[in-house]
This record gives sequence, structure tokens and C-alpha cells, in this order.
Amino acid sequence: MRWGFNWKYFIATVILFIIIIAIALFIETGFIRNHFGDVIIVVFIFSFIRIFVRNEWSWLWLGIFVFAAFVEVMQFFGLVYLLGLGEVQWARVMIGVTFDPWDIVMYFVGALVVLAFERLQRRRGKPKGNEEVL
Repeated sequence: MRWGFNWKYFIATVILFIIIIAIALFIETGFIRNHFGDVIIVVFIFSFIRIFVRNEWSWLWLGIFVFAAFVEVMQFFGLVYLLGLGEVQWARVMIGVTFDPWDIVMYFVGALVVLAFERLQRRRGKPKGNEEVL
């Protein structure tokens, strides 16, 4: 694995983080809060990893999906409460407390967005994040 720092992914990650925070603070319900946010979080995780990892990760999209789906399934089993963090607000937000199978579908959509982005990058013949390394 090759390490580095990629400014383009850093900027993308910051923008996605701002969008996620805005959704969390200003949108209480509806499609954007309940589903689009799940798509964005997968893209955010991908972008964050690509800030530092220079390798081509053709299966990264799948790994992120599996991770997100795992966390969602753990919500079904009450992971926050099993860890004794049921009263800790940030843990409830980060890990989640409500299982919704539609969230898994939205995570998969986010993973497909990442996959499509990676394939477009490859078709264009551009390096996958390697050109901006310090």
C-alpha cells in the first residue's frame, strides 16, 4: 500500500462533511435525511480513505458497502446499548439506533456511485488520485 496526501480528495471530503453536517442539523425527516444521507456517507468514507491511500482499490467500494451494512445490521441488535453507550448522544448518532433495511439499499447505491466514479477515472486514463501527492 502506498501512502500520500491528495488535495482533491481532501477538498471533496471537506465538502461532503459539510453536506452531512447540514443534513444532520437542518433536515429532520424525509428522503434527504433518511436516504440520501446514507448514499453520501458511503461516498464520504471512500473520499476520506483516498486522501491518504494512493493505490488503486478496485474493490474499495465493496468493502465500504460491507462495513456500512454491518453497522446497520448491528443496529438491529442494539450495538449502542450492548456497548453501554445508549445514553451517549454522539455514539447514538455515529453508530445509530434504528435498523432500516432501506439504509442498506442506500449504502449499496452509494457504493455504486463510488464504483462508477472509479470506472470513469480509469476510462479517462487519469491516475486515481496520484497526481497531487506531496
